[in-house]
Amino acid sequence: MIEKIEQIKQQFFDELAHVGSPQALEDLRIKFLARKGFIAQLFDDLKSVSVVDKPAVGKALNEFRTAAQAAFDEKKANLEHASRPAELPVDVTLPGRPKPLGTKHPITQTIDEIRRIFVSMGFSIALGPEVESDYYNFEALNFPPNHPARDMQDTFFISKKVLLRTHTSPVQIRLMERQQPPVRAIMPGRVYRNEAVSARSLVLFHQIEGLYVDQGVTFSDLKGTLVSFAKQFYGSDVQYKFRPTFFPFTEPSADMYISCFLCKGKGCRMCKFAGWLEILGSGMVHPHVFKYVGYNAEKYTGFAFGMGIERIASLRYDIDDLRLYYENDVRFLKQF
Repeated sequence: MIEKIEQIKQQFFDELAHVGSPQALEDLRIKFLARKGFIAQLFDDLKSVSVVDKPAVGKALNEFRTAAQAAFDEKKANLEHASRPAELPVDVTLPGRPKPLGTKHPITQTIDEIRRIFVSMGFSIALGPEVESDYYNFEALNFPPNHPARDMQDTFFISKKVLLRTHTSPVQIRLMERQQPPVRAIMPGRVYRNEAVSARSLVLFHQIEGLYVDQGVTFSDLKGTLVSFAKQFYGSDVQYKFRPTFFPFTEPSADMYISCFLCKGKGCRMCKFAGWLEILGSGMVHPHVFKYVGYNAEKYTGFAFGMGIERIASLRYDIDDLRLYYENDVRFLKQF
């Protein structure tokens, strides 16, 4: 039996040495290593070996099977490696292929620049919750129950007294409740209104509001602050004007306009041929608002203002559809 094992072993290694293709190697495997191959037959013949010789024969047979399998695996790996295409050499003198880098979203860029301007004028940053109570969003801002001014803003109500904030003005109330004058801060954040989505309106957008309260604050301070902002943001040659308007939480109130920076006031599509662009609303804080936060309206005065970031960015970049900001179209975003 030992001689038969050595004979088949010699035959296996002789044929393995002459194998030159994966198909020939597979044929060899079937012939020797498969379930019905020569080695399997040797194990079947082991049953007829005498008890005395069986340990030695079994040991020789196991060593042969192990050696044959190892030699087969090595040959297979060599053939697979030889069949791979040669790797192209790396030319280290070629210029690199830079990966495209992302940029800040135009809304984020606009918020960052507005924040930088107002922080340079001494304003701090205040933040507040987006899910608000009716008290902070309306009542404390001089919107009495059933007041017609509440209809100015279509609201997402979560419950009767809980809602998604319609402006960032509630942050002003929260700030004044916990801080005595002087107070000087801006409040950036997301706001929500139940409006039809179109090129001019969205259900979610961004605002930045500002507040300054101290002794002796006047409308001239309001104008000086906002004119300084407009000139830093839009250019030193920008013209401006204020027009009376109405807000429940300020009195007097005014919208701020700047001369169209595209047509220089001559009239174009951007300014609807009026020569002027409305950029924000503002006014002196209403005395009723001071009563809600415990400020002495006889001692303190203040001004507030607010602007929509999407509108500010659209005016600056000449974008006529607000939906573009939220469609994540790389062709649009990479321009910024």
